[in-house]
Amino acid sequence: MRRQEFEMMDREETEQFLQEMSFGILGTIHPDGWPELTPLNFVYHKECLYFHGSVAGQKMKNIKADQRVTFAVAKEYAIVPSYFTDPELACPATAFFKSVLIKGHAEILTDLTEKAEALSAFMRKLQPEGGYVPIDPEDPAYTGRIKSTSVVRITVHDLSAKYKFGQNMKPSAYEKVTAGLLERDKGLDRDTVVLMEALCPHHRKNGGD
Repeated sequence: MRRQEFEMMDREETEQFLQEMSFGILGTIHPDGWPELTPLNFVYHKECLYFHGSVAGQKMKNIKADQRVTFAVAKEYAIVPSYFTDPELACPATAFFKSVLIKGHAEILTDLTEKAEALSAFMRKLQPEGGYVPIDPEDPAYTGRIKSTSVVRITVHDLSAKYKFGQNMKPSAYEKVTAGLLERDKGLDRDTVVLMEALCPHHRKNGGD
């Protein structure tokens, strides 16, 4: 049974989250049977995930041997210390986050046009200010580089997206946590409170939007 403090993000929320994020963990299967994890940059484009790297490398060998992969993306918004709600017990300590877990099949691309399109999507995401010549597989300055770069497309077959922002909290605990985050006011604390106000059912019942 899924724990009540976790709620599933809808499709629009999930796609927005994947568009915002640029770093995830790729899971492949090593030929010896052990799972292998690789942290890497990615781009979500046309309902697929793309990443690139060297032609050589263990993850590429793993994909050639077995195309089944997993991919995880997560963002931690705030650590919530126990003393926000309990002056003695450690039990209430938690973290608020969003996460996506994907199962899919990875394919090492050979089509230069699709490779260029994926690499262009990377540049738009990671360097939105421009400052480079558009990537064109017909451009001699790019053709060789595109050929020598491995670009992998992950076709999504199963996706689980969830978030935790205090949905299971009683109103009294909710008020203490939001007050504690606003007083601490570090990192993403204020963003966390905004998401709590938007997603926490107790807030909605008490008149929040």
